[in-house]
Amino acid sequence: MTDTLSKKPIPARDRLIMALDLPSVAEAKNLVETLGDSVSFYKIGLELFMAGDYFELIEWLRKRGKRIFADLKFFDVPETVARAVRALSAHGVEFATVHGNDAIMEAAAKAKGDLKILAVTVLTSLDLGDLKDLGFECDVQRLVLSRARRALALGCDGVISSGLEVPALRQEIDQKLLVISPGIRPVENRPADDQKRVVTVEQAFLNGADYIVVGRPIRDADNPRQAAEKVQEQIENVFKRAAG
Repeated sequence: MTDTLSKKPIPARDRLIMALDLPSVAEAKNLVETLGDSVSFYKIGLELFMAGDYFELIEWLRKRGKRIFADLKFFDVPETVARAVRALSAHGVEFATVHGNDAIMEAAAKAKGDLKILAVTVLTSLDLGDLKDLGFECDVQRLVLSRARRALALGCDGVISSGLEVPALRQEIDQKLLVISPGIRPVENRPADDQKRVVTVEQAFLNGADYIVVGRPIRDADNPRQAAEKVQEQIENVFKRAAG
């Protein structure tokens, strides 16, 4: 499956995005300092946004040379989303998520500036039964492909997608599409949690992901830095084997 491996010129150690899913900025900073140079890219979402000092944390991360993914899943009136994206773009963030219909995605894409806009396809906490509850009468893969095609056509840069659907994305949609896969679980650590559609580090990249998002398996490890370095080693090995 190495023909689906990402060919984008992304440093291997930047392909790991650490999810800072913590209740306070102080705890987030402590984890970043613990991880040191084992992680260079961080995702900060709604929990920290509601904790306060969100933009202070962004600036703190930037001063330490970290890359930032603002995972706020903008979903509102298109003009409101456009204004929010425009405001966010002034803070040195690289990725931002939108989670809406065509008009919302198009508005975000037009206002993005240097930001890369990522459209959420289907949350990794949802399965077929959940989609039916929401009124979607199609399987997960068809919905992911539909949303990804529209996102690219409307000017978005990529999508958030479970690694399970990435092979279909690579086969049927332009390779320039950025694919970021959350719901990553090391083989030996698959806890019972709210993620239903998960893959391993190696599987995500062999399927064609450009980046992976990892949270709990690193954050909750006895030694978070060691856990992060183990993930980095797995990523490096996937690309080394493909190259040689």
